Amino acid sequence: MSTSPVATKDEISVPQIIYVLYLAGLITANVTLLIGVIMAYVYRSDAAPWLKEHYRYQIRTFWIGTLYSIVAFMLTLIAVGVLIWPVLMVWLIVRCVVGLRDLRRGQPPANPTSWLW
Repeated sequence: MSTSPVATKDEISVPQIIYVLYLAGLITANVTLLIGVIMAYVYRSDAAPWLKEHYRYQIRTFWIGTLYSIVAFMLTLIAVGVLIWPVLMVWLIVRCVVGLRDLRRGQPPANPTSWLW
């Protein structure tokens, strides 16, 4: 996949905001995560091809995180899930930091279809 010749601040501002909203979801009980995924769905159609990959990565982060959260909740009922919640938080932080790094470099995410990072 090719990189953007020059990533302007206007181009990357919305994906940056979405990554920050995802990180804020750790504090706001996931309310900002929902806002972020809605923004990603709205803005992805008009984005440059390399930015579409970031929106795809953000949307997948939301849905994979939701799936992992459901599994963690179910396992919490038998006490194992208590150990999974911190791992899930680290997973979200790493995905957002990696996405922000690639965005600042003007590159699409290295592996937008990954279930990890």
